[in-house]
Amino acid sequence: MLEPKDIDLNLLVVFQEVYQDRQISSVARKLGLSQPAVSNALARLRRSFDDELFVRTATGMQPTALAEQLAEPVALALTHITQALNRQENFDPASSKRHFTIAMTDVGEVYFMPILAEFLHTQAPQVQLSTVRASDIDLKTEMESGRVDLAIGAFDHLSDAWYQRRLFRQNYVCMFRQSHPLAADRLEMKDFLAARHLIVASNENPYAKVNQSLEKAGIIAAAHLRVPHFVAVPYIVSCNDLLVTVPQKLAERAAAPFGLRYVKPPLRLPALQTNMFWHRRYNQDAGNQWLRGLISARFLE
Repeated sequence: MLEPKDIDLNLLVVFQEVYQDRQISSVARKLGLSQPAVSNALARLRRSFDDELFVRTATGMQPTALAEQLAEPVALALTHITQALNRQENFDPASSKRHFTIAMTDVGEVYFMPILAEFLHTQAPQVQLSTVRASDIDLKTEMESGRVDLAIGAFDHLSDAWYQRRLFRQNYVCMFRQSHPLAADRLEMKDFLAARHLIVASNENPYAKVNQSLEKAGIIAAAHLRVPHFVAVPYIVSCNDLLVTVPQKLAERAAAPFGLRYVKPPLRLPALQTNMFWHRRYNQDAGNQWLRGLISARFLE
């Protein structure tokens, strides 16, 4: 059995970088080493573990099964060592120039970003914040590496390596312009079925589950217009008699600016729970803690 004394800590740093970047040249530049030095470090790791660890392919250095097993505990161990060496390091939002990245959906951007922008302006004027589409990236890899700090949404596939906190639970509503012929405090099922519908044809969970319910009711087949994302929805329904089924938080944001209203749908639809996720490697990171606290303070219900 290998003991800590049996292996050079620097070799584990090389292991982690190769696992993340999959390119020897990229790792060499990042660590300030020559490519032969990185290759030599890999050779020593292979001897220590009696395994190839990384195999050269057309798409880069791909990890073996053993390397996949080692990746998370090695990364976690290195994070703990870094934290132990920098216990005195604090995060001051007023002076920090740190760049945070949050993975979310387009609905999330509409709901969260206007408020976060104002909070950052007053509390952390030099902090930068970017968003990425959770569906466009390998969320596990990006959060594990620290390239994505938080994820906000409903992500059922995340493992025990992630911590999470529930922010709120919301229902779906039917949204339409204020002058719509069906504008009333209550929408009857017969009118709902007869209406002209705009469908957001998203395959992402949990939206796909809602579309399944609409399909069972016959709405999808009779839809008059389809779009792949929610962000264009308020613009579309504000100037015609289309009806659209959307998360309530989106309707709350869009109603006043676009002259829209929303009501409870006559069809039973699954509720949508929105959670905040972060990787356990960064649970004690002061900046990550501050950002989680900021989001919880404003959006936790």
